[in-house]
Amino acid sequence: MNKKFSKEQVFNFIAYFLITASILFAVFLIANNHMITNFFTDAENKSFDYRQSLLVNHRHLTPSKDIVIVAIDDGSYEYILDRYGEWPISRDVYAKILDRIEADKPKAVIFDLMFVKSFKVNPAAENLLANTMAKYSNVYTAINFDNQSADVRTPIELPARMSVNLENKSKDVDIERTFGFSNCRAIIDQILNSKTKVGMINISRSEDGIIRQVPVMAHYDGLYYPHLTLLAGLDLINNGEQVKNFVIDKKSNLIAGKTKIPLTKSGEVVLNWYGASLRTYKNIPFHKMIKSIEGDKSIEHYNFNNKIVFIGTTASSLFDAKSVPIDKIYPGVEIHATYMNNLLDNSFIRKSSPLANTVIICLLVLVVCFIVFKSTSAVFATTSTVLLGAAYYLCAYYVMSLFNLWIEVVVPMFVLLVTFAISYLAKYLLKSRDFEHQYKLATTDGLTELYNHRYFQDTLKKQIDTAKRYEQEFSLIIIDIDFFKKFNDIYGHQVGDAVLRTVAQILKKNTRATDYVCRYGGEEMSIILPQTSKKEALVNAQRICDAVAKTPLKVNNNTEVNITISLGVSAFPQDGEAPQKLIECADKALYYAKEHGRNQVGKG
Repeated sequence: MNKKFSKEQVFNFIAYFLITASILFAVFLIANNHMITNFFTDAENKSFDYRQSLLVNHRHLTPSKDIVIVAIDDGSYEYILDRYGEWPISRDVYAKILDRIEADKPKAVIFDLMFVKSFKVNPAAENLLANTMAKYSNVYTAINFDNQSADVRTPIELPARMSVNLENKSKDVDIERTFGFSNCRAIIDQILNSKTKVGMINISRSEDGIIRQVPVMAHYDGLYYPHLTLLAGLDLINNGEQVKNFVIDKKSNLIAGKTKIPLTKSGEVVLNWYGASLRTYKNIPFHKMIKSIEGDKSIEHYNFNNKIVFIGTTASSLFDAKSVPIDKIYPGVEIHATYMNNLLDNSFIRKSSPLANTVIICLLVLVVCFIVFKSTSAVFATTSTVLLGAAYYLCAYYVMSLFNLWIEVVVPMFVLLVTFAISYLAKYLLKSRDFEHQYKLATTDGLTELYNHRYFQDTLKKQIDTAKRYEQEFSLIIIDIDFFKKFNDIYGHQVGDAVLRTVAQILKKNTRATDYVCRYGGEEMSIILPQTSKKEALVNAQRICDAVAKTPLKVNNNTEVNITISLGVSAFPQDGEAPQKLIECADKALYYAKEHGRNQVGKG
């Protein structure tokens, strides 16, 4: 059984479609406007920060107790200046501390420090550090890439052991665009030429200065170099076996052995945060390590067995503080620790795909349209839309909490509000259209499309009231089609209907826009002429009478018939000041016309 849709249902469906299409088109225009896109991107980033702050406060993730930081904090920096009189300190100190940590057999020791060339060269100290690092297979140190001019610093060729192979199958990920470099700030040759594992530590900030993402690779001199933390973390995951071959699959995941890491378009990972600075991972002050290697028995011995040890600066005066989603001041070494923790937990944040975002927006648009069009109360529709927005945001929060998935909220919420506004406007227009349609049905004769008898009576009363108030005059013409019954009897009711429609059209063409042409009943019609004297009305009536008589009606291919009408005229106030009196006077004139040969205007 075929289901037939009403005109109203079809019209509403078209309205839903047009609203959805217009909103999606607006979203497309926004997506292609750089300034607007940046605004929504910044707003979306802030929403991510807020969700991450909530998750941290509710202990969303548990930081690994195996990650510790030997921190050159403010106290340690002051101690170093007092003890050695300068910064940086001689590199043999790091060698001795490294031996002290390695004695406990840690999983890894990662220097978030760059041992670059210095004017205060102490070859013996640098050789000692390089040799000490080379003794251990679990030691990692940093290098940094940049785009410094070759006039300032000559680019160098890095050892082959530092680079990795990368096959990019994704059409979206472009590492070279953001992390392609023409130069590097090299560390001392003794380390570069040893077996020590070296990784890059470049980090990019968002336009608002906050670090949310960290790269996996840098591209330099035609080769790829892994991030320091990624290099160390993958070695730990693969039990010390270094991963040399990487693949970015078609879904923008970095495949490294058995590890799959979701990437952004710039080839970065979005970090999932564990807690505020200096409270997340155990921090061991660097100066206590110095005292420990110098034999100070008052220093508590910390056991680094099976720990992942980061060595870096947290002192504010050493300018390594960054801004992250959950804290305005966050040491760089703690960012690396978070990166490591995400890698070990496989808890990086994944971003929802453009297709998923589009589907979400479409569903929100349809739901809001349904709420607005189906609700009879503005308060209910508004409340429901607000609750829908709140539910969506709450859903986005829990999706991030449970699945580490970043679902966009700013653009969908903006579209939700715009949809609500447009839907209400559309609903208002539809209601206006329905009201006009219903009003037309209630006041118009369906056959002739003239005003009906009820409208005639109401308008006549209003005209009398207006004429009395402003001391004006108006006229009334009543019309009767001559021998109308003959048309029905001889030619049938269809021709009779055609006669009525023809006369109605002639009346409309020969009256003013301010006149009211009505079907009085049966074959009778009437015209109310505001601000028109009886003399003027008689002239108009005669013109209408002549126009009808000159217009033949074709009833079939070979036959035409002539139509005539009889008319009667009355005027306010001379013929009466009540509706019935004016109608009676016009009727008397109409009967006079009929009794005296028809096709004329009767004398009242």
